Formats: sequence, structure tokens, C-alpha cells
Amino acid sequence: MMEPPLTPQQLWDCALRLLSRRDHSRRELAQKLRQRQFDAELIELALDKLEQQQWLADRRYATVQVRQHIFRKHGPLRIRVELQRKGVTQADIEQALEEEAPDWFELALACYRSRFAFAERLDIKEKARRMRYLQSRGFTSDHIRYALETPPE
Repeated sequence: MMEPPLTPQQLWDCALRLLSRRDHSRRELAQKLRQRQFDAELIELALDKLEQQQWLADRRYATVQVRQHIFRKHGPLRIRVELQRKGVTQADIEQALEEEAPDWFELALACYRSRFAFAERLDIKEKARRMRYLQSRGFTSDHIRYALETPPE
């Protein structure tokens, strides 16, 4: 026995339910709706309507995500990659990063100090391990160098 096709109202209700929990990027929401077997044309129409009513906005989503990543002490490289993966445009990513504009050097230092105790001298292996950690958090080589070379107060 075949199930009846899903209606536009069911699609709309599902999209609103997903958005009521948290913001989503357009691509992310479309993907979740496709997984629920809704028609691709209906999805696009619903997403357009959600954007017109400002219930779906990639720029707002990018701003919220940047704040959350900064709170978790993630660097700019990781934030960009994560947002690109979610389908946010480069312009929206850059604007969100510009609006928040933390001191990336100090954030890298805070991230480093929250994970590692200060050591006067590090052997090459340990220094490389610490650098890899900061790289995985999304910091640039300049940020990493600053974090490793700044002595404690």
C-alpha cells in the first residue's frame, strides 16, 4: 500500500517546526526537508516564502554561528569552513566575522591556555602537538605563534 503524497501544508509545518528549534541555513533546511521525502519544487517554494517572511535568513544564521564558534574558542579558518559546508555565502560569512571581530590572537591565546599549562621549554614533539591542536581549532600560523610565544602574566 502506497502512502499518500505529502502536502504543501505538511511541508510548511515541518519547516516551521525545524526553524522553531534553531536557525538553519537555506541549504541545511532544504536537505532536512528532502530527507523527509518532500517534493523538491515544493521545498524551494516554501524556502522562498520563509525567506520573504524573514523566518529563514542565511546572514542571521551566519552571525549566530560565528558567535557560538567564538564562544567555543574556534578560529576564523574553522568558522569559515563550517559555514561554507552549511551553504552560507562567502559574503555572509565575511560580514558575520566582521560584525563580531574578536581579537583572534587573544582568542588563540585563551584557547591555548585553557588546554595547556605554561612550559618554559618545549621539545619539538610537544610543540608540534600543541600547534596541531590550535590548527585543528581553526587558527592561522600567526595566531598559533602568538599563543605559543606569549609568556604568562
